[in-house]
Amino acid sequence: QPLLVESGGGLVQPGGSLRLSCSTPGFRLNGYAIGWFRQAPGKEREGVSAITLSEGSTYYADSVKGRFTISRDNAANTVYLQMNSLKPEDTAVYYCAAAGGLGPWIVGKYQVIPHWGQGTQVTVSS
Repeated sequence: QPLLVESGGGLVQPGGSLRLSCSTPGFRLNGYAIGWFRQAPGKEREGVSAITLSEGSTYYADSVKGRFTISRDNAANTVYLQMNSLKPEDTAVYYCAAAGGLGPWIVGKYQVIPHWGQGTQVTVSS
């Protein structure tokens, strides 16, 4: 059974919205942070947003601040990423990730992330 299960994503026009979900069926990741990295073709994987499950502390990349909102439902073991005012440059595969804190997102080191979801495609195009 996978640790992280993603849903959401798809094709949307510029200015539109999508919501990604990341659940941890059967696991309680107390003390973890869960969030998303994204990777566009030919580019390095970059941190997008993350939230700590206990305190609710958040991280947002500068490129998504004011447009994306991350939230958690601990009872449902699920984290959500609401993406509004989407731009073509948001097009990428979005990967849910879990780590022991916000560090990997803050310093941009996806290589230390121990747990990954399967990835979901987000395409913003008219």
